Amino acid sequence: MGSATDARAVQLAELRRRMAAVPARGAEVAAPPPVAVEPVRERLPIPSALAGLLPESGIPKGSVVAYSGAGSLLTGLLAEVTGGGGYAAVIGLPRLGLLAAAEMGADLGRLAVVAEPGPDPMEIAAVLLDGLDLVVLGLAGRSVPPSRTRVLAARARSKGATLVVTGGNWSGPTLRIDSRIAGYSGLGRGRGRLCSVHLDVRVDARSSQPRTGRLDLCPHNGRVEWIAPETDSPPVPAMEISGDVAS
Repeated sequence: MGSATDARAVQLAELRRRMAAVPARGAEVAAPPPVAVEPVRERLPIPSALAGLLPESGIPKGSVVAYSGAGSLLTGLLAEVTGGGGYAAVIGLPRLGLLAAAEMGADLGRLAVVAEPGPDPMEIAAVLLDGLDLVVLGLAGRSVPPSRTRVLAARARSKGATLVVTGGNWSGPTLRIDSRIAGYSGLGRGRGRLCSVHLDVRVDARSSQPRTGRLDLCPHNGRVEWIAPETDSPPVPAMEISGDVAS
């Protein structure tokens, strides 16, 4: 008799435990804590050939890029942004060719040029970051104090605009892109038609190892484009490429 009573008591205790675990009618079951998800930052349009050299295959909007080297790659970036419906500005780079931008597909109606910005081009850049997708700022050899770079970087980030600085010293950019012209194709003994320009590119980012590669600037589909070379790529047809594209 005692053993049966004890077994019943154990059974009732187990049933009470299970019932206590059942939520009351109308009560919501507690949801598991949310998992933190890193927000995906929108990216700036770039020449597709450049994507393979960049972390996460792009340049996040709101970032600062320090650039050095051939102006033709900057022109390609401007062409991608404006040709894709965005707005851009160039400050303090009077020799950056608009003809080259047009040959690469730029919409010049969406591109503002401030060739002579005066003594404080950073102030002009700060204003233009407020309403444009891309601002390219020529520093004319200046070394910008860290206190100033932090202010402009914060403004670019808050406005979702990308700032590209070139021709000077800038501390703490999101990316550093360096390029140099590695050669040309189509010229024989200094004469003939220029078919393509070869560019060696190096990308340094805060959170990844440096990446290097080669890009070719050549005629493609009726316009001048940056193309990632392939060992089995077909020969490029001869076409006149303007001097400011090749620079």
